Amino acid sequence: MNNARVSAGSPNQSEPAFVAVGKIRRPHGVRGDVLVELYTDFPERLVPKKVLYLGESHQRVVVRRRRSHREGLLLAFEDYDTPEAVGEFRNQILYVATHDLPPLPEGEYYFHELIGLAVEDETGRFLGRLEQILETGANDVYVVVPASGREILLPAIEEVILSVDRENRKMVVHLLPGLLEEEA
Repeated sequence: MNNARVSAGSPNQSEPAFVAVGKIRRPHGVRGDVLVELYTDFPERLVPKKVLYLGESHQRVVVRRRRSHREGLLLAFEDYDTPEAVGEFRNQILYVATHDLPPLPEGEYYFHELIGLAVEDETGRFLGRLEQILETGANDVYVVVPASGREILLPAIEEVILSVDRENRKMVVHLLPGLLEEEA
């Protein structure tokens, strides 16, 4: 990363400034380590010198040390080297700034990039907004809420999700038979 000053703010109103990567559970040991329950798919990026943000106030902390642990990950932060110093971090969420997220391969998206998208079928009929993503064993399921309030559940598979246009905040889908039943 270059030394240019980068705002932690969102590039647009629909994108959050921060994304949760874990939750601090408790101090561990006598050198200021904390046990972190991981939320991220990229734990390998939580390395020394990495800037993270702590809690609702998004207090800036810098990773000093990391070690694997059977229950998650052990992290230590610069300027915090005792269990007492990190005790106040218990049950706080750890965040990264969205501008610091790794790029994903073509066709893959972070949840925050999809939530709020307008969803329409291939004929251009507006179906609603993507409000929630359910993680299942086989594939994710997108919860689309139309103005009527009746949820539409769409499997996140190639046959259903035809395109995602992040710039225009739109998703085009193909409705498989039985996915959307017309109201009588």
